[in-house]
Amino acid sequence: MSMPVRIDDNLYEQAKSVSKGECRTIAGQLEFWAKIGKAALDNPDLPVEFVREMLIARMEDRSQLTTFKPGSLRD
Repeated sequence: MSMPVRIDDNLYEQAKSVSKGECRTIAGQLEFWAKIGKAALDNPDLPVEFVREMLIARMEDRSQLTTFKPGSLRD
């Protein structure tokens, strides 16, 4: 369910700019930032960048993943 929310014009413009590079809608970018902020506050012992990377990993399409095979990274 979506809800209209008033936000600062500057924050909107920042989300608009970043959303293009992240291939998200403006609303999707704001939601992503909110999730990172909430997860960071819920886990203050974790670095924010780690929280961000974990959220991105959870959103990946699982059907595109390959099974890790030990020794597969060796030349």
